[in-house]
Amino acid sequence: MRDKVVVITGASKGIGAELARQLAAQGARLVLAARDLAQLEAVAAQCKAAGGSAVVVRADVGVDRDCAAIMSGAALAYGRIDVLVNNAGATMWARFEEIEDVSILERIMRVNYMGAVYCTRHALPYLRQSRGLVVGIASLAGLTGVPTRTGYAASKHAMRGFFDSLRIELSGSGVDVTMVYPGFVATGIRENATGPGGEAIRVDPVARENAMTVEECARQVAAAIAARRRQVVMTARGKIGLWLKLVAPGLVDRIARRAVDKAR
Repeated sequence: MRDKVVVITGASKGIGAELARQLAAQGARLVLAARDLAQLEAVAAQCKAAGGSAVVVRADVGVDRDCAAIMSGAALAYGRIDVLVNNAGATMWARFEEIEDVSILERIMRVNYMGAVYCTRHALPYLRQSRGLVVGIASLAGLTGVPTRTGYAASKHAMRGFFDSLRIELSGSGVDVTMVYPGFVATGIRENATGPGGEAIRVDPVARENAMTVEECARQVAAAIAARRRQVVMTARGKIGLWLKLVAPGLVDRIARRAVDKAR
């Protein structure tokens, strides 16, 4: 990864911030994007201390022109883009019938799905030149339904369909697509998950002991980037679930329900 130019969205905290730190230690040149400029600058300082270089772009990936500005900033700073990591995301924790305002679901879809679409669209001309890599950070909720996560699961299923289709379109171009499916990760994103009334729940509904560490998650993502892997399903449960969904879909539904109940 030395001297590779890597754009990471959602880089102010969680998986994005930790991935930035790990790639910086390998000598990557980073473009960090998120809405919180102060947190971005703190992560950039950590990346520089680790041996990498980093520039920051304040952006909301749910806004197309902001996504264009991220890629323009990367080109201005470094002259190219080698890797785009679509990591920015929003989540929810509410049963569908309890949701008071369905605009919650529109926002989640705009950030998780359209944000990845916007960023990829603006990055592709640079990635074609560098024969680079597009990475989508999805979720096991992109592989199966998950109760209390209806809108989130829908957005991650959309990501999966988009990037699996784009991979085929890009065949022979030199641009590869890597999809990553983490399970529960101790990132802090769930404290900002949207509740049924549209408010942030402020309490992580997943016990820390039931979640993968953010360091381990980022390590697996970094390894997948280096190897240009097609797909990474991070947990044994997720890998087994892929097979079970083909032969016993009802069982997978029960497992998903129990996993959410146990995580609380």
